[in-house]
Amino acid sequence: MRALPPLPPAAFRYKVGAVTVTAIPDGTRSFPLAEGFVRNQPLEAVQAALRAAFLPEDHLTIYFNPLLLEIAGRRVLIDTGFGPQAEPSTVGRLHHNLEAIGVGAATIDTVVISHFHLDHINGLVAPDGSPAFPNAKVLVPARERDFWLNPANAAGAPDNLKPAFANAQRVLEVVAAHVSEYAWDQEILPGLTTIGTPGHTPGHTSFMLDSEGAQLFIQSDLTNTPYLFVRNPGWHAAFDIDPELAEKNRRHWLGRAAAERLLVAGFHYPFPSAAHLEAHHDGFRFHPVPWVSL
Repeated sequence: MRALPPLPPAAFRYKVGAVTVTAIPDGTRSFPLAEGFVRNQPLEAVQAALRAAFLPEDHLTIYFNPLLLEIAGRRVLIDTGFGPQAEPSTVGRLHHNLEAIGVGAATIDTVVISHFHLDHINGLVAPDGSPAFPNAKVLVPARERDFWLNPANAAGAPDNLKPAFANAQRVLEVVAAHVSEYAWDQEILPGLTTIGTPGHTPGHTSFMLDSEGAQLFIQSDLTNTPYLFVRNPGWHAAFDIDPELAEKNRRHWLGRAAAERLLVAGFHYPFPSAAHLEAHHDGFRFHPVPWVSL
C-alpha cells in the first residue's frame, strides 16, 4: 500500500460515565521484524500472525497513545510518550497534539505514570531540561521507583537494560520535586484505581476507571501490539522483563475484560487505542472502537 503524507494532529475523545477521555497520539515507530521480537515463537509464526491481520510481514509498526482524563475538573495525563525528538521523527508528538486541541502543558494537574520505560516517561522533560508539566503532580508506582532507582539493580543489570536505568534516573531527577508514589489497589483520583500487573516491568501498573457505572480498563503495556499479543497472550514480547509473570497477568486481565465486556484502552493499540476483546480459542479477538466525534 502506498504511503501518504503525514496526517494533521488528531485526538479521539469519548465519555466513560462523567469522565471525558481523550486519546492523544505520541506517534508511531516502524522497524524491521527480526527473530526474537517474540521470544518464544519462531519468526515464521510471527509473520503468519501479521499476515492473518493483513499487515506487512517484514516490519512492524508500534503505536504510542497517552490518555488525557478530565476528572472532577482536573486534567490528568496517563503516561507522556517519548518527549522532545530531533526532526524528522515519527514520535514525540504528544505536546504538539495537546496544544492542537487547546490543552497547554501548564494546565495539566496530574501526570500518572504506569511504568518507567522511556516511551512512557521521557515526555516529563521539556526541551530545555525542565519539567514539561510545571504545575502537575507526578504519580509513580512505588514498586517501579524502587526497582529502577536502586543502584544495586542498576549495577547488576544486563547490558541491554543499563540504558533504561540511566534514563529513568535522569528523568526522575528532573521531576523529583513533583513526584509522589502510589501503591497498587489504591484509588489515586476519583474513580481511578491502580492495578498491579507486573511482568513487563516489576512495577508495571494498569488502571480501572469507574464513573457512573461505566468502566474503562486502561491496560498500559499489558500487551504490546494487539495483533500479536492480544490474539496470542502466551507469546512473550522482547520488552518484558519477566515474561512468564507478564503472561499470567495478561491472561487474567484480558480474560476479565472479555468476560465483562469492558472497554479497554491500550497504550500500544492502534489509534484511537480503544477496543473490546472477545475470547477466542487460546486468545482473544480484538475489536477496535469505531471512530466517532464527541
